[in-house]
Amino acid sequence: MATYVTLVNYTKQGITNIKESPARLDAAKEAFKAFGAEMKQFYLAMGRYDMVLVSEAPNDEAVAKASLAIGSRGAVKTETFRVFNEDEYRDIISALP
Repeated sequence: MATYVTLVNYTKQGITNIKESPARLDAAKEAFKAFGAEMKQFYLAMGRYDMVLVSEAPNDEAVAKASLAIGSRGAVKTETFRVFNEDEYRDIISALP
């Protein structure tokens, strides 16, 4: 499975209803599962982003669907990107001409 990092910021709606955030996190985990992915780690963050998620999915489409489903609820905005672990990194580099 591929690994993804999602950077999350609360919207005005999300921060206004911050007490609902734990329930929204549970719903987000279920959204990932519904598309064949899994949220592996969650972090509350300080700085430019409010939260950081690490997930695994069989393909980009699964994570795109989960991110869109979560974002469509209006409480957060997301930015997701694929990351490669050390073994994948070494394979990529060794395949270069």
